[in-house]
Amino acid sequence: MEPVSYRLIRSGRRTVSLEITRDLEILVRAPQRMPKAQIDAFVESRRSWLEIHMAKARERAARTPPAPTEEEREACIRKARELIPRRVEHYSRIMGLTPAGISITGAEKRFGSCSGKNRLCFSWRLMLYPPEAVDYVVVHELAHIRHKNHGRDFYALVASILPDYRQREALLR
Repeated sequence: MEPVSYRLIRSGRRTVSLEITRDLEILVRAPQRMPKAQIDAFVESRRSWLEIHMAKARERAARTPPAPTEEEREACIRKARELIPRRVEHYSRIMGLTPAGISITGAEKRFGSCSGKNRLCFSWRLMLYPPEAVDYVVVHELAHIRHKNHGRDFYALVASILPDYRQREALLR
């Protein structure tokens, strides 16, 4: 059996960690003085975990659409700046909740967020998804103005506005 190929990053840390990056690279973080043989043994002991999670990462990568071109990115930003504030205003009226402000960002890992001061941020990447998904994220973030968690009351509020929120949420996956 061939040894597992990985990139090693040494630092002042005390433990070893394994990560599979978005580029399907295996990354090992290890303490500065840990012997290479010990790191290799650690990686080898996690071979089955790596195989399972590498397969999942490959599936995810195959489903991920290609990165938008610069023109597509700019068009999405323009569309987000026009559409999202209107959707926030629409649902704000229905929910009786008002954000402190709205920002459009380039976030890659989250579609929206709500700060502790009730400022909402939305990624322009939301424009790559259907309008039903956009409305779900808007309602989700507005609900955080009232509930700063993902508890039962939070989802009850979301469901009172969008009874089909689970199907809308699934559009984002």
